[in-house]
This record gives sequence, structure tokens and C-alpha cells, in this order.
Amino acid sequence: MNTIKQEWRFKSKGRDVLVVLLTSIFFFLCADKKVCGENFSEDLIDLSLEELMSVEVTSVSRKAEKLAHAPAAVFLITSDDILRSGVTTIQDALKMVPGLQVARINSNRWAITSRGFNSLFANKLLVMIDGRTVYDPIFSGVFWSSQDIMLEDIDRIEVIRGPGATLWGANAVNGVINISTKNSKETTGTLISGGAGTFEKIFGSTRLGGNIGKTGTYRVYAKYFDRGDLDTKEGPGGDDDWDMVQGGFRADWETAEEDKFTLQGDIYDGKTGQKSIFAQLEFPYQKTIKGDPKISGGNFLSRWNHSFSETSDMTLQLYYDRTERDELEGSVDRDTIDIDFQHRFPLGNFQEIVWGAGYRYTHDDLTTIYPPTKFDPDTRDDDLFSGFLQDELFFFQKRLRLTLGSKFEHNDYSGFEIQPNGRIAWIINKDQVIWASASRAVRTPSRQESDVTFIQSVIPPGASGNFSPFPMALTIMGDDDFDSETLVALELGYRIKIANRLSVDIATFYNTYDDLRIITPGASFLDFTPPSPSIVTLLESENSLEADAYGIEAAFKWHLFSWWRLNMGYTFLYMDLDFDDNIPYVLEKGDYPDHQISIRSSMDLPHNLKLDLWVRYVDNLSAPHVSAYTTMDICLIWEPCKGMKLSLQAANLLESEQQEYIDETLFTEPAEVEQSFYGKVTFEF
Repeated sequence: MNTIKQEWRFKSKGRDVLVVLLTSIFFFLCADKKVCGENFSEDLIDLSLEELMSVEVTSVSRKAEKLAHAPAAVFLITSDDILRSGVTTIQDALKMVPGLQVARINSNRWAITSRGFNSLFANKLLVMIDGRTVYDPIFSGVFWSSQDIMLEDIDRIEVIRGPGATLWGANAVNGVINISTKNSKETTGTLISGGAGTFEKIFGSTRLGGNIGKTGTYRVYAKYFDRGDLDTKEGPGGDDDWDMVQGGFRADWETAEEDKFTLQGDIYDGKTGQKSIFAQLEFPYQKTIKGDPKISGGNFLSRWNHSFSETSDMTLQLYYDRTERDELEGSVDRDTIDIDFQHRFPLGNFQEIVWGAGYRYTHDDLTTIYPPTKFDPDTRDDDLFSGFLQDELFFFQKRLRLTLGSKFEHNDYSGFEIQPNGRIAWIINKDQVIWASASRAVRTPSRQESDVTFIQSVIPPGASGNFSPFPMALTIMGDDDFDSETLVALELGYRIKIANRLSVDIATFYNTYDDLRIITPGASFLDFTPPSPSIVTLLESENSLEADAYGIEAAFKWHLFSWWRLNMGYTFLYMDLDFDDNIPYVLEKGDYPDHQISIRSSMDLPHNLKLDLWVRYVDNLSAPHVSAYTTMDICLIWEPCKGMKLSLQAANLLESEQQEYIDETLFTEPAEVEQSFYGKVTFEF
């Protein structure tokens, strides 16, 4: 106990000293009237608000358009935002986005979603990396521990809150995250980076880029990290440490003004420590299992873009993805082949058509290790056929834009799906835009709903709810008749730029969900299968849950001075789920904070110093209960000479530790996110 108290005092004292030290540095440097060093590199932070709002995004309409004019709730995370914040994962960078719920479950697991229904396998958010979807078709969600990119190579992260299904397909229900890496011509030369810290025990990366003849460029990279485990309420060491090595390449050619080619690929191998509680039919009716499951895989992508004119082009993309995961309950081997075609062209002077078609083939092999879980069949081949059509009409010298379109898909679970969308944007003037949309989106069934048998829990003999002499196994069984979940969404947004110093981006929405998944008790029977007789109570999936949700998301960019920027975000969300309180088993509710606030301060200081301060408030979660918390991160970057950067980062300074989320899907023991510190050095030449 004395050792724990001394460790706490050391952490608390170290935190206070660091805050005082960084504050002192700030006031000392601000006393210098020369606010910016002459050799300070130009970053996106140096752009005016008008230039920032003119940055183009592609995820909303599958074509380049100004961020300010996009008829959707879209937020852009730039490469500069990522590097200045000091984050070490994509997941932590996503905390910048209003409307996203990002919570760490343990060292290597996250719950991430948009506009509600959060969980370890949040199933209403589509995530793509360079056009390659990483949405998992087995559990409906994203294995975030497998998604790693060299952060210096990220060009941007475009986040759409709200349906994106018209263009991107099923499962883009509550949002789309599109992560894009830089063209290899932007990463020529050599980069070496490395660091160490308390939680980020050791990490490093290297990249080499150059020319391929007269028309091409390339880069190759390798990276490694070793992250420690996080404590739980039960004590130190949650057995959830995480390490991974990854490498890859990208090559780009521009053989003519109208043709561009891209080849890229990645390969990774690592392990994620886990400790989970599984049900069993013998006393004490549950078992804790620890292990270091292995994760590995790779991908290869090719893309060809041909430009017919400034207003017409086509893109053909093909990728292959291999995923291997050895979880405590079983292993997953999956191969995916995806081909996608898109064509854009004008129709007269006031219309622009974008259409496309795609096909995806998936093969998986599932091996059960722990008996309470099994899939039938254990091997499956699935086909997904898709097409979309979008028509954008312009009125009043393109100040009024109406977009109509729909996605058409056929999958092996629910059959044919139609997902229409209508959007309108009114460009009032160069500083004001108002937009609105109405959309329908679906979340298609997965292997989890169709093929799984899983013992969720076991009620001991004689316990409440079980008056028999045998244990009662509450068993979830898949159902081929489970249908798609549906959403009808209405959105309204407004953007305004005030005096080139302040921009405001507000989005409101009202969502109506139907046919959501609910688990209800079904038939019971006596089963004499070893290891012991038991009463099996089936928990059946039904499309009988309805829900309404509404909220507001606001983003503010305030340029106080040429050397000081503030980025602020606020999120309010309310959900009303219409289910019978007498039914005890509901697996689709998830949980969400009512309010979230984010404030990021970015300063360019004298002597080539950058100081960023990030404060976040997250409201409490109700079921399971997680208390509200406030975090503060500080990142200090110094460029002593051209090509060299030194970074210091401190995270979670206001609390010694706090829980962010408790997930009961796989009974993962929740961890407490702790204060952490790291130092990093980067050489680029």
C-alpha cells in the first residue's frame, strides 16, 4: 500500500511540475515580441480561414469539392492536426471530431461510433483507408487494433457524421471515416523517428522515398511500437499490452496529364494482450482466460484514374486484403477481393452525373478455440454486388445545388437493398452556406447474427431465475431470417465565416431507426451434452426495436492572432429507444455521452517552438455506468534546425486514471486510462 501511495504521489507531483514548467515556458516566450521564428516551417495552421474553408474534400460526393460547400456534416483532420496534437494512434486523433464517440476500453481495444450505438463492435460506422474498407463482415464493426498507419504519411482524415450509404454502401449508417495517405511525391527523402515513454514504452518508424524514372515516385516504410498494459479497478496490470511491427510501400505515376496510377500495400504482425471472462457449465460457472492473441495480415491496392476533361473522369480500383486474428475464443482467417469503378461527367450546363459499380468477394475460415462460441458453417463465401447513381443539379449560377442519388446492393444475408439520398446546398454568399439532407441507410446482417452460437452466461442451480438442479445456459443463436436494420435521417447544417477570424459549422439531425436488433428469451430445453447436463434457454435475435435520436454538433475555428488558433467542438446527443423494459436482454443499446466538449489551442512561438494544449470533457455513461471526465493533453515541439524535431507530450494530466468505456460484448475487463508521458525525436532529410 505504501508503494502505491508513493507511486501516486510521484505521478501527481510529476504532473504538477510539468504543468508549471510548460506554463512558465509559454509566458516566457510570449514576452518576446518576435512571435514567430524566421525559420519556422509553414503549416496548415498558417492558412487563413478562407484558405482553410477552400480545402477540398472527396468523401461527401465522391469528387473534389470545397469543404465549405459540402452538403453534409463533414469534419477534416489534417496531417498538421495529427502531428501537433501529439497523438500516437488514429483512434486518439478521431477524438477531435464533434459528433464522434471515441472511448478506450483497454490498451488495445476501442469503442468508436458516430451519433450513438457505441460498443466494441460498433456496427453503424464505415471506415476506409485509401478507399479500402476495413469494416469487418463477421462481427459488424472495426478491429481497431489492426488499423495502423505511419502518422507522418496521413494526408487527411475526412469524417462524415450521418448516412453516407448512397455512395459508400451498406453499414455507412451513422457515419463514414475516410483516411487518405499522401501521394508518394510528397514524401521523397528519408525520415527517421523514434521515442519512448511511460505507456508508449518504445516506438519508431523509418521511411525512404524517391523517384521512379521521370514520371513516378515511391516510398517504403517500416514501423514498430510496444505499448504497456493499463490497470483495472481490480489492481495493476490488465494483461492488455500491445505490440506490432508493420511495413509497406506506395508508388505513384503520372504518365500523362490525364492518367494517374497508384500501387500500394502493407503487411503487419503483432499481438494484443487480452483477459476475458467466459461462461462455463461447471462450477464456478465462469472462467477467466488470459493470453496474447496474434494479429497479422496484409493488403495490396491498385488504382487508375483517367481524366477526360476538367469536369469528367473515371477511376478503377482493385484491392486484396488478408486478415488473420487469433482471439481467445477462436481464430479468424479472411480473404477479401474488391473491385470498384466510378465515372463522372457533365450532362448539359447544369448537371453533373456520378455513377459506379462494384463487386466484393469474401472468404473466411473460423476456428473455435473456447467451447461456448461456434459458427455454423465455419467456412463461408460471400458475394456483394453494388451500384450507385448520383445526379447533381446547379441553379442560379451554381449558388443552389441539388443532389439526388441512390445506392443499390445485393448481399447474401438480406438480399437486395436500396439506399436513396437527397441533399441541397444554398451558397448564400462566399461566407455563408446552408444545407439540408434526407437519407435512408441500412446495416446489413453479419455472420454474428446469422451463424453464431454463443453461451452468453450461465445461471447456477437454485439461483434467481433458475429453480432447477441444473445450470441454465443463456445461449444466443444465429438466425438466417434476421433482416437489415434501417435508418431514415433528416439533417440541417449552417456554415459561416466571420471577418476571416472565426468560422462556425453547425449540424443538426433527427434519426429514426427501425428493425434494430434485440435479443429476447425463447424456448428452453434440457441438454445432456457433456461436460454436464444443463437447461438451455435460447436468446433469439429479432428486428423489433425502434429508436429516435436527435442532436447538434458544432465546430468553431477562431484565429485570435496569426500565431494562435483555437479549435472548439461541442456535441449534444439524445436517444429514445422503444423497447419493453420487461425484456432483460438487449444488445443493441450501447451507450453514449449526452454532452462532449473539445478545445484545442495551437500556438507558434518564438525560437521555432510549437505549443498545443487540448482539453476535452466527456459526459457520464449510464449503462454500464462510467463517470464523466475531463482530460488535458499538452504537446511541445521544437525545431532546433531544419530537418530535426523534438517532441514532448503529456496526456490525461487532470486525472491520475479514469475509465472511458465498459464493454460487455466479450466480457473484456475494462481498463483505466492513465497519465502518460513520452519524448520523440524526428529527423527528415
